[in-house]
Amino acid sequence: MKGIKKSLTEEYLYLDFSHQTEGCIFPLHTSVTVFLLSYCDSKIFKVCLALTREIVSQWTRLCELTIPLAIENFLRQSSEQASTIPVEILQLEKKLGEPVRVHNDDKLRRQKLKQQKAVGVEISLAKEKKKSKVHNQETSEELDSPSKTLELEVAFSKLTAQEEASSSNREPSHIRKAKASDLPPLEHVFAEGLYFTLADIVLLPCVHHFLVIICKKLSEKLVEFPLLASWYQRIQEVPRVKAAASQCGIQFLDLPELLTTSTEQHPNLCEIQDVEEQNDPSFIGGPRPTMTKLMEKGIEVMFSPHPCPTWSLDWNTLPAAVSPKEGKMSSDRALRKQQQLNNLIYVVTNQAKPGDRIVDFCSGGGHVGIVLAHMLPSCQVTLIENKELSLVRAKKRSDELGLSNIWFIQANMEYFTGMFNIGVALHACGVATDMVIEHCIKMRASFVTCPCCYGFIQNTSKFNFPKSEQFKETLSYKEHMILCRFADQTAVQLPPQRRLIGKQCMCLVDLDRARAAEERGYSVQVISMEPESCSPKNNMIVGVPI
Repeated sequence: MKGIKKSLTEEYLYLDFSHQTEGCIFPLHTSVTVFLLSYCDSKIFKVCLALTREIVSQWTRLCELTIPLAIENFLRQSSEQASTIPVEILQLEKKLGEPVRVHNDDKLRRQKLKQQKAVGVEISLAKEKKKSKVHNQETSEELDSPSKTLELEVAFSKLTAQEEASSSNREPSHIRKAKASDLPPLEHVFAEGLYFTLADIVLLPCVHHFLVIICKKLSEKLVEFPLLASWYQRIQEVPRVKAAASQCGIQFLDLPELLTTSTEQHPNLCEIQDVEEQNDPSFIGGPRPTMTKLMEKGIEVMFSPHPCPTWSLDWNTLPAAVSPKEGKMSSDRALRKQQQLNNLIYVVTNQAKPGDRIVDFCSGGGHVGIVLAHMLPSCQVTLIENKELSLVRAKKRSDELGLSNIWFIQANMEYFTGMFNIGVALHACGVATDMVIEHCIKMRASFVTCPCCYGFIQNTSKFNFPKSEQFKETLSYKEHMILCRFADQTAVQLPPQRRLIGKQCMCLVDLDRARAAEERGYSVQVISMEPESCSPKNNMIVGVPI
């Protein structure tokens, strides 16, 4: 992780910390690292000790702790006796088979549909040529090697600091009007989804040594891990990976192409889930019965009135670097982003007092934080974002504006423990919104959040859903998940009635969040942003400590 203030070269090194006894910091590897830096008189890092039990997510723990330990035990066993496949590896294989959800999910899936149709036309033409006997060997080879997928284009554009693969032209009508249910899912390119992260670096040596044993002693088991094998082959294409492996003595395996999938190898996985739902007497399918159940308990869709629906920043008089139009986006999208910002900025500026500290969580390219820093020069604004390129773009814009009241921290939000008065998050995906609200409640700070990706919501080590006592008394976890699933069905391409139900489910999910915060001493409102067309995810949850 990196903390950035004015200069991108100021580095922070975060080390595990559990306790200290007689001058020794535990875990012991932290004490060793601190001693090494001291002996070398290193001035590169500012060292921060972090309580890992509080900040490590389940996914991080699986990739960085559980899988390495499981593989280590597996390697020990393999030299002595017949080994059983670690359960953690089966979990990783299953994870790689799940559809990827990202912020621009709908946009990317439409691009993929366009790409698939284009490839389909090329293949049809090639087949016609083959029938006409005008094809050659080169044409035959082209048919056998598919073009680079959209997911790979997006992933490698990030690695080379380029813009994501996209078309500046408007999509054809048949692509724009395609139903969300007809769009192809995005597939995993790397462990986290589309982007190469630290998790891939940690997993690579583990998976490599696992596959070496599988190929030597349990080759018949290899077909059970087609997705893991594909990931293993794909990660070798990442710049510098092969060079680093060679320096470490890792000789990559040449694996056969595995055409089977995890669900084919384990067809009972989906069946087990269906049986569980059928045998669960508390499970009620579909959104309408679930919404009716809430209404019978007096819980109905209800929005608080917007405090000033027509208010807008005068974007034309603001410096160019303040506007989201400075980013690489279409004029239509930039207008919608401005409309979203109007809503958040109005609420925050009416709450902020001189000297307040404001945190923009999941800040991305800084659209919210930069406007706030410009509009509130007497407040300190901190942007927290885990993607370096996004912060670099935000830093460039703030430098153009000459802002002196803005800080940048590259980190997952779990690592941030600073004091602040107001927390803001625009379209924090899934439980990220709940993490922001939790951060704010712990600091007794106000929060202004606009949730996104309701389908990502699920029970974690920190949160259980429903969250509020009122909703817990009425709905089971599975019924709450029904609301979350349908809350994502608000895209403009969907029929009006479907979008209306999606909007109502969104409201109910956010009312549960609001009630949970109220139970902890907050006054909370769920407000629909104006105009509603500014985003399919147009709810704001505004909380103020009582």
